[in-house]
Amino acid sequence: MGISVWQVLLVVLIGILLFGAGRLPRLMGDMAKGIKSFREGMKDEISDNPPQVSKLDTLTDTDNQNVDRNKDTADKN
Repeated sequence: MGISVWQVLLVVLIGILLFGAGRLPRLMGDMAKGIKSFREGMKDEISDNPPQVSKLDTLTDTDNQNVDRNKDTADKN
């Protein structure tokens, strides 16, 4: 149940009748500018909020060894 060529032509014809042939390209250009600015805004938002790294993600091997050593000490007590 896809869109056929006749349905697309009907929508275009109604658009031309409602808005006129001169205004349609301007309307489409304005819509394209809006979409472009929306995409740029989304990219800016993503770059402004870098992913946060938790302390668990930054543990080094030395930290892991200290945790193991402390656990062994606690087990002996």
